[in-house]
Amino acid sequence: MRYVPGRILGRTDSVVPVVAALAVAVLFTGGCSSAHGTSPSGDPSESATGVSGSPTPSLTPPYPTGASGCHDNNGWTAEESRDWVRRVVDTPKENYRGDGLRVASMPGYNGPLCRKITVQVEFWKLVYGVANGDRLSDGTRPAYYFDIRRVKRVELHADASVEQTVALPTSLYATDRSPCEGALVSITVGKPLTSKELPEEVEVEVGVGEDRWSRGTVDFRSKRVADFELSQPSAPQVCGPDGKPTADPADVPTPGSQPTDLYPTPDRSFDIGDVLRSPTP
Repeated sequence: MRYVPGRILGRTDSVVPVVAALAVAVLFTGGCSSAHGTSPSGDPSESATGVSGSPTPSLTPPYPTGASGCHDNNGWTAEESRDWVRRVVDTPKENYRGDGLRVASMPGYNGPLCRKITVQVEFWKLVYGVANGDRLSDGTRPAYYFDIRRVKRVELHADASVEQTVALPTSLYATDRSPCEGALVSITVGKPLTSKELPEEVEVEVGVGEDRWSRGTVDFRSKRVADFELSQPSAPQVCGPDGKPTADPADVPTPGSQPTDLYPTPDRSFDIGDVLRSPTP
C-alpha cells in the first residue's frame, strides 16, 4: 500500500467520494454513539409510523404462529433476532411503496413474534476527501478518506404485527447535495451502534451516474447489523482534503479512465494515524 502522510480530515470536516471500486478509510468524529451504546445528548431520535398489515399466507412459513397466535421467540440469540430482522426490513431503495425504510407486516409468514425485538435505524452522513489532491486532473485513482456522523436515529420495537415506516432525512438525501457527500443507513438489533462498531472502510464504485444507490461493501465491525444501504457521493474525485468540491465534476476525468503511471495510487486507502498508533496493551 502506498504511504499517505498524515490525517486528512479533522473532527468537524466534511468530505465526499464516488470512483473506481475503492475502499475508503474512516475518521471517527462527533455524533457517534457512546462506548456504552447510548445516544449522546442532543442526538436526534424519532418515532416510526405504524400501519396495520394484512395477512400474507405462505405454504411454508419460516416463523409460524402457535396456539397463542404468535411465534415463540423467547430465548432467541442476537444472531437469530438479527436474521429475523433481515427478513422484514426493506431499505430505502428496496421499498417499492415509496421513499423511506419499511418494516413489513406479514402475519402467518414472519410471525408475529411473541416478544418484540428492539431495532435501531440510524442514518449516517459520509463526507469524502481526496488525500493526494495534486493528482485530480490526470484521471488516476486518488486515495480517499471519509468522515462519518449520525444525523438521525429511530428506535423500533418490531414483532411483525403492524407495518412500520421510517422517513428519510430530507437534507441527507437531497438531489442537490454536495458531490462529496454520501449517505448510509444501518439497521441494528439492540442498542445504537458505538464508535467502535462503525465501518473503517467503505467501497465505492466509479461512474454510478444518477443511480447512486449501492449495496457496496461497508465494513461494519459488529455482528448486530442486520442490514444497511449506501447512497454514494456523485463525484468524490473533485473533493479536496477538507471535503469540499474544488472543481466542476464535468471538468475532471472519472478516476481510472486515464492511463496510470508507473506507480499508481493503491485501490485501498487508510488512516495513517491508526496504522502508526501504538497498540493498546
